[in-house]
Amino acid sequence: MQQLTAAPTLIVQQKKEWAEILVDFESRNKYAVSHASGQQLYWAAEESSLLARMVLHALRPFKIHLFSMSGQPVMNIVKPFRFYFHEAEIYDAAGRLLGGVKREFSILTKKFTITDPSGGTLYDVCAPVLHPWTFKLSKNGAEDGAIVKQWSGLAKETFTDADNFSVTFPQDADTDKKAVLLGALFLIDMVYFENK
Repeated sequence: MQQLTAAPTLIVQQKKEWAEILVDFESRNKYAVSHASGQQLYWAAEESSLLARMVLHALRPFKIHLFSMSGQPVMNIVKPFRFYFHEAEIYDAAGRLLGGVKREFSILTKKFTITDPSGGTLYDVCAPVLHPWTFKLSKNGAEDGAIVKQWSGLAKETFTDADNFSVTFPQDADTDKKAVLLGALFLIDMVYFENK
């Protein structure tokens, strides 16, 4: 995870296969995680059952495994089944809990709380109703960082649910906090942008 330390921003691109596009078959999600300069740092792969993907869609439980470019495990994002209050826990490769992400009740906005391993609040995440693709990060009311769904182009947006995101980390975020925020990005993708 040392590559997270120096990265102020990461780009996450979801990869789609032609079979999924042509026959509307929901395969396991795959992602490329890159530095803002375009250099790929990690790749990520979803672990979930076929039945869960076909029946539960975005509600499904899953694990996302993040790997270095050499194939070494870096971290895991674990989401249990939840009907509404979605949450995920983020672990390093050794199984140490780094923190969590919890969806909060909200009517007009999309809200999440980023927590440390003991459950204390690190950051609040909020997407206002007029900016549904921008999830602003704040700490003690001060905005610092964002998770943003990027426009992927007309064809990709119309025919697939493959998405591109960026995460700009807060200035005070250490490696563990950045890992948890990266996990939040994957949860946000699943909850709001899968199966459009």
